[in-house]
Amino acid sequence: MRPSATTAVRERLGGPLAAVRPPGRYQVVQSLKAAAAAALAWALTGWWLAAPMALMAPWAAVALVQGTVYRSLRSAIELLAMMGAGTLLAAGAAALTGDTMTAMLIALPLTVLLGNWAPVGEQGLYAPTTALFVLAYGTYSLPAVGHRLLETGVGAVVGIAVNALVLPPVHSLQVRTLACALPRSCSQLLRDLSEGVVEEYDEARAERWHRAAGELPGRLSDLRAARGRASESFRFNPGHRLRRSTPSPSTGWDGVWALVANRLLTLTLTLWETASEHRGLPRPPDPPLRALGALFAAASEVCARDAAVMERGPDDACLEERAHHLAEARRALADAKEYLHAPGPDAGASLGSLVAGCQALLDDLTPGEDGSALPAAVRTGRT
Repeated sequence: MRPSATTAVRERLGGPLAAVRPPGRYQVVQSLKAAAAAALAWALTGWWLAAPMALMAPWAAVALVQGTVYRSLRSAIELLAMMGAGTLLAAGAAALTGDTMTAMLIALPLTVLLGNWAPVGEQGLYAPTTALFVLAYGTYSLPAVGHRLLETGVGAVVGIAVNALVLPPVHSLQVRTLACALPRSCSQLLRDLSEGVVEEYDEARAERWHRAAGELPGRLSDLRAARGRASESFRFNPGHRLRRSTPSPSTGWDGVWALVANRLLTLTLTLWETASEHRGLPRPPDPPLRALGALFAAASEVCARDAAVMERGPDDACLEERAHHLAEARRALADAKEYLHAPGPDAGASLGSLVAGCQALLDDLTPGEDGSALPAAVRTGRT
């Protein structure tokens, strides 16, 4: 199913997140650039050259101020191909039949099919739209077809030039923002767990923890999508070196937080099952839960320090604090392990599952010699 016009514009100007966020500086700049490109294309073709099909130039120009310069170039090729095909099919059908209505019955199904079948995304809509304009206005003579294609090409050049030369879009900032959001979200969830497990948590509260953990993989997907968008924004961008771009974390960062997110999903599921009346998994006794609460609190501080390092850059004091909290978490884990050997049914499968999950979580947060774990994954570079 083809996206709506509103969705298509949001996707073109701001990416998926623009659909849920109010317009920001980037959306305002891109909108003003699109308007300026349309005005410039009209001034060039309609006012200076007095071209008979001058409307085609601003129409193409505003459509090609895309979210990246690369996307503008790719969309220009697709748009010109679709508009050319629509124009030629409509003109051919009109010349063959000599009747506008009959020509529409021939050309419109073909152009709609072409737009849906060709791998051109939203640009496929321009094939039937152009054919409709050609037939409705009766401009299908050979000179009219030539002017239509020429002025569309002029508008495409103007739209690409404005997007590439006037504040060319670079999207590295979004990568850094989302990269900082991941450890902050993990830190908040761990803080909630540290406060909740020492209390008499119920099934509803444990379910909220699990749902919060289930949102983390989606945020990781947003980060990976932003990486692709940032990489695309540097392609064929002549002005990116003149603009200040934001260093981004290495891809090892994504891998580490994917592991952390999975650990939290497993831990919260176990806690949910221990609180459920429909499960046979017993709730661990209070002493080991207090030890796990201390572990979650210390791990929360570790994640908070990772967010701070990513946001402000490597800082010796922050890294020392991180190491201190990680050591605290390991001491709390050792305390929780002592209760695994205690007699009684409560020190059974549930506590063992929680301890195993916490052990894996701390291992994921411990820097490794291969540089893949934190804080080595904070190494930055251009995406």
